[in-house]
Amino acid sequence: MGFNFGDIEIKEEDIHVTANGKRMWVTHGDVVDPVMHYARWLAYIGDQAYMFALFLNRVTNRIRQRFNLPYWSLSQYLKDKVKSAVSVITAFEELLTHEAKRKSCDGVICGHIHRAEIREIDGIQYANDGDWVESMTALAEEHDGQLKILHWPEIQNFLSTKSTGAHITTENLTETAKA
Repeated sequence: MGFNFGDIEIKEEDIHVTANGKRMWVTHGDVVDPVMHYARWLAYIGDQAYMFALFLNRVTNRIRQRFNLPYWSLSQYLKDKVKSAVSVITAFEELLTHEAKRKSCDGVICGHIHRAEIREIDGIQYANDGDWVESMTALAEEHDGQLKILHWPEIQNFLSTKSTGAHITTENLTETAKA
């Protein structure tokens, strides 16, 4: 790619070494998606369906908000209910961890399928940051090198219950979410 924004370089992929010395392959994830490479028309249809699901998701959550119900992801619900989607997601995760192992990495950090998750697959750490638009998740590295998934609704809840200037950590977010 080779784009730069000031001191920030945009790359197709990179190797990140965490604070605890783990080598993590960082990629969007579309490199292992056959639809992106061989059936662009299907990717276009899928994109249109996804945009419609996002629209329905916004409408649904506006209604839920009026009834003081928590945020809920329609597309995540649909992905969990469709068996074929689950098998595609599993294959995606396995392909990425296999490629990370081939690159002599301890894990992979990716996105693409918008499903936030951190787990181990065949001794390789798989970390998907989800996405900010639909599931309101992000990936963060702790000072000790551990990766954590951040959930914006939990952060909002934490901030609304604490005084201004509160220090946010994944530990106190977890405690607030349990409360």
